[in-house]
Amino acid sequence: MSTPQKRSRESKRDEKARDKAYRRSQKRGTPSAEPELVTAGEIAGNLRSIDEVMESLFAGANMGERRAAPIPSKLFVGSLSDDTNNAALRAHFSPLAEIAEAVVITDRATGATRNFGFVTLADRKDTPAVIEALHLSELDGSRIVVNVATERR
Repeated sequence: MSTPQKRSRESKRDEKARDKAYRRSQKRGTPSAEPELVTAGEIAGNLRSIDEVMESLFAGANMGERRAAPIPSKLFVGSLSDDTNNAALRAHFSPLAEIAEAVVITDRATGATRNFGFVTLADRKDTPAVIEALHLSELDGSRIVVNVATERR
């Protein structure tokens, strides 16, 4: 590479460095702009509060009455009598809670009861009271066992 080309590149580099230094000094000499202060009201504008929106959605309904949908709970019922059927199981549990389903499990081949069943309560909040009241109670001449059902493994 020839020397004139090299000198030309070096002079361009030096000129860029001088320009950068000049811009930097100019920038330092000017006072910095203060940030603009803005209130939350100016940012939000004419937004309604969440309470106002909920009130308009429910058109004056009492907000204290709102409640999530009930979640069902399944109970295992063991030590059932051979005479116990679905209706008797439902009747035994229904005074304490709303029952979604009551099933006595039977043998597929013979149709005979397997002496256990499942009761599905409509709301899981009733589960502790039902277990406490009916665990070791008598149904059709047998003491039944009531527990929260667990999934099969």
